[in-house]
Amino acid sequence: MTTDLKTVVIKASEKWKTAFNSGDAAGCAACYEADAVMVATPFGTFTGHTEIQCFWQNLINDGFTGVDYLNPEITVLDETSALLTSGWKMNKAQGIITRELWVLQADGTMALREDHFEAQG
Repeated sequence: MTTDLKTVVIKASEKWKTAFNSGDAAGCAACYEADAVMVATPFGTFTGHTEIQCFWQNLINDGFTGVDYLNPEITVLDETSALLTSGWKMNKAQGIITRELWVLQADGTMALREDHFEAQG
């Protein structure tokens, strides 16, 4: 099950990155649970699809694109959840992901319950 859960997390993470890189903020937000919490340092805390979508839409509108993860690590926590940590970079920023908590949904996909990341430099 551990390998399968990691595979599903990788697929979900790729879906999020593809949405962001194609300018689809709604697609980004759809990768989160309805009441998910995103802590984006130094920007603030965003809760739920609407606030999270607005955050990503603002970045996309400001010309941010090309997000890529650097050395991601996935730790399976239990049968339904896994933690992803990674460095990240894009065309106008870089930083670290300190906690992406991916949780298995009823339909077999993974969604973000928590997303904590920092922009650095």
